[in-house]
Amino acid sequence: MTGARRRATVLLTTAVLALAACSTPGTTPEPSAGPSRTPGPSASPSAAPSPAPSPTPAPSDGAAPEPDDPAAALSLEEKVGQLLVAGTPAADDAVSPATRTAVVDHHVGNVFLHGRSEAGLDATRELVDAATALAPPSAPPMLVATDQEGGLVQVLRGPGFSELPRATEQATWRPARLEREATTWGTELADAGINLNLAPVMDLVPAANQSANAPIGYFSRNYGTTARSVVDSATAFSAGMQAAGVEPVIKHFPGLGRVTENTDTTEDVVDDTITAGSEDVEVFGAGIDAGARFVMLSNAVYTQIDPDRPATFSPAVVAILRDDLGFDGVIITDDVSAAAAVDDRQPADRAVSAVEAGVDLVLASADPSVVPEMADALVARAQDDPEFAAQVDAAVERVLAVKADLDG
Repeated sequence: MTGARRRATVLLTTAVLALAACSTPGTTPEPSAGPSRTPGPSASPSAAPSPAPSPTPAPSDGAAPEPDDPAAALSLEEKVGQLLVAGTPAADDAVSPATRTAVVDHHVGNVFLHGRSEAGLDATRELVDAATALAPPSAPPMLVATDQEGGLVQVLRGPGFSELPRATEQATWRPARLEREATTWGTELADAGINLNLAPVMDLVPAANQSANAPIGYFSRNYGTTARSVVDSATAFSAGMQAAGVEPVIKHFPGLGRVTENTDTTEDVVDDTITAGSEDVEVFGAGIDAGARFVMLSNAVYTQIDPDRPATFSPAVVAILRDDLGFDGVIITDDVSAAAAVDDRQPADRAVSAVEAGVDLVLASADPSVVPEMADALVARAQDDPEFAAQVDAAVERVLAVKADLDG
């Protein structure tokens, strides 16, 4: 069955059928019992200098680059920088040394505000302005991201920011109301300089797994427990964000709703249930059909799709997005700088494996000190492997296309 036909099926059936009974919460107080959370980020500066930028190779047919092709003006090192996202603490009044190194020395073109801040909108705007000022004027505009889901996953608070309820409460509202509220929340983010929100969660959590589902259900991050509820609420949230000029990121494909462990804190998180044709996947298909331009991958392993790799490193998982669901936007990893589920690989291998699988953005939010290693590895691989270099180029084109729309 094709992706389009499966999506049509889920939209027709989920209205009457209920299911049988990566960022994640940070330092906000949590319930007294239950799964543990990920430790705080470690951000130590890297003193290793980056190699001198190499000139961009001329096209193989000898033709001059198209003048309206922004990627043509970038060196390989600058292209690689467009594929990396470095985290910096949202509560600080200055960009972390590690992220400063990533942007200044390794051309990293995207930042993520992580942790928890009560500083308010004006202070956040000052931090964002400081981060974006690190890039040269000729560089493409930055993606400036955060996690503003609601409930226990709300990075930015204080004067100028609304208090967002948990997704389970948002799901009780009519979609029109949720879209209006999300437009307000998105406008606050946009006023602070944020243009990318790593939300909403579109993981489908069965009712029977709500409390046992460590990464999503336990923290009430899910929009109900039926496909219809998730689709209606998450797409309304996304529409509100987009109306405010902020791009949402639907996550965590192909779904974390059926696992019991948290990939941030646990190795070898495995889902033995979800397949390419599962309702969990079709929920994301509905989000894509509704206009999502960013999808975040899960760090779990899906044995029915690719038993050998976490989704974030899996060409088979990416193929479901690209081929079955027809997604032509930007694919981003969950955090791969400090997550336990990917700790068996060195940071360099995590970045290379993700891009090799077809990912466009590699998120190093919790520990940006690993970004130089990632950047150097991506450059080296692209220099040695023309096929990989072509993957880098394709990813850069997708990232720059979205940036151009946001900047416009």
